[in-house]
Formats: sequence, C-alpha cells, structure tokens
Amino acid sequence: MSSHLTRVKTHLSLHAHRKVRGMLEGEYASVQVGRGIDFSDLRSYVRGDDVKDIDWKASARTRQLLVKRYVAERKHTILLTVSTGRSMAALNDVDVSKRDLAVFAAGLVGYLAAKHADLVGLVHGDAAEQHVRRAAGGEVHLERLLATVHDATSPTGAASDLGAVLDYVRRAVRRRTIMVVVSDETALSEEVVQLLRRLRVQHEILYLTIGDLDPTAAALPVGAGSGPMVDVDTGREVPEWLRGDARLQQEYAALVATEESTMRRQLDRLGIVHERIHDRDTAVTAVFRLLERHRHARHG
Repeated sequence: MSSHLTRVKTHLSLHAHRKVRGMLEGEYASVQVGRGIDFSDLRSYVRGDDVKDIDWKASARTRQLLVKRYVAERKHTILLTVSTGRSMAALNDVDVSKRDLAVFAAGLVGYLAAKHADLVGLVHGDAAEQHVRRAAGGEVHLERLLATVHDATSPTGAASDLGAVLDYVRRAVRRRTIMVVVSDETALSEEVVQLLRRLRVQHEILYLTIGDLDPTAAALPVGAGSGPMVDVDTGREVPEWLRGDARLQQEYAALVATEESTMRRQLDRLGIVHERIHDRDTAVTAVFRLLERHRHARHG
C-alpha cells in the first residue's frame, strides 16, 4: 500500500488507541448517516435492538414495544472536492504543508467511506482547469485519488479558484453525492456562496478548511527552512519586519478570527457543517466531529 493511505491508517489507529471511549470505540464511524434513509414499517422489539429505534408513540398506542425499520441504501457516493491551486502548495499555520494536510483529510474521509463499502470519487482543480475521477470502491482506487490530489498541487500551478471547482461539480456531476469540500480559502465570495446553495439542493455537503501560515509569526516552522518567506501566490518575499511585531500579530489574529466567524455563519445559513484543520494530530478529531455534526444536522 502506498504512503498516502498508510499515513491515514496509522493516525486512525493511534487515535483509536488513545481514545478508549467516544466515537472511535469498537469500529470507525461511517460517512453516511444512520441505518437507512427511507422508513419501511414497524415490528416488535426484540432483545438487542437499539433503543433509539423504538417508536414510543406507536408503542404507547399498541401497549407493546415497537421499533422502526428502514430501507437501507447500500452504497453511497462520496465526492472528494479538493481545491488544488498553487496556494495549497504552501505551508499552513503549523509545520505541515497544506498539500499534505489536504491529502490526509481527503484520505480520512475516503478511507471511512471505503471501509463501509461506499464509492469514492474526486473532483479537483484550480483557476485554469478542473478534472473529475469516477467513483469506485476499494483502497487501491482511493490511493490513486490521493496521489492525484498530491501531484496536481504545485507552487507553479494556476491560482486557486474554489468557485471554478464548484461550478465544474455543478456541470459535470449528475448523481447525488455526499460532497466533501477541502479548501484553503478563508473567505467565501458571493459566487461561492451561491454555488454552494445550488449544490446543496442536490448534494449533502461537508466543508473542511485548511489554514494559512501566520506571516507575522516571530519564527518560521521547523520545516520551512532558513531563507526568506515567500508568498506562493505572488512570488513576492514577505518583509522580515512583519515577523515578531506584537501589534501586527494581534491584528492578523483578529482578521483570521473575523473571517472564520463570517465563513461559519455563511455555511450555517446554508446548512453545511464545517471544521477547520490545523495538523494531522487534530485532523482525525476534526473529521469525526464534522461527521457527528453532520449526523445531528440531518436528524435535527
């Protein structure tokens, strides 16, 4: 098995080992929600049934415990939708490249889907071009998708353009999917909001954001090297005097907090659950929290 999926499995195993209680106890969660979608009928309760399935009103009327049965949808299609423009080739706010973190986050969701026999597809792209890879099952297929995301993300590539990627999904993807957006854009334009609103009608959408490196940090991360800090989008060097300035750090932190709060409100209004990812160690928790919030949003 190639390295991308191996990293995902390793971190999942470590996370499960550290957390003996909670969502990872026993078996990893599914990307899909619940035990089925369409209500079928009622039947008598038998020992071992989940108490959450008990229909209390019907049980009170008939004076016997009844549980709901659902028609299970056997396979779901998970569409990894990744912005692979050149900004994703930069470092994020800790010692991890955004490209590696995007691959890891997509791999987490994809592996959970593949483990439950669901299909996983991919749409990726930038301002210049967008591509789709068909949905299929299995870990070999998922590894190829992750390698595609990794190889498509380059500092010499075209600029990031989430709007172009989402519009491509709107035009190219016809079937209903559980759509997982992975992007490093910290603000949503009106175009992106409108596209998400249109896509929300057809797809269930989950949104993961990968943060940027703080240009006002006093010191660069260990893996960033000792040379000057360069903006990957413009190719311009970030002035050294920006780093370590306490006032600028406060202003930058306030700006990031404002953008994140605005984005969260926008996504909340659209009914889209959202999480921010900082590194691999917290990515597992963030993804599971995203899935849990998605679960409650559907049943709330």
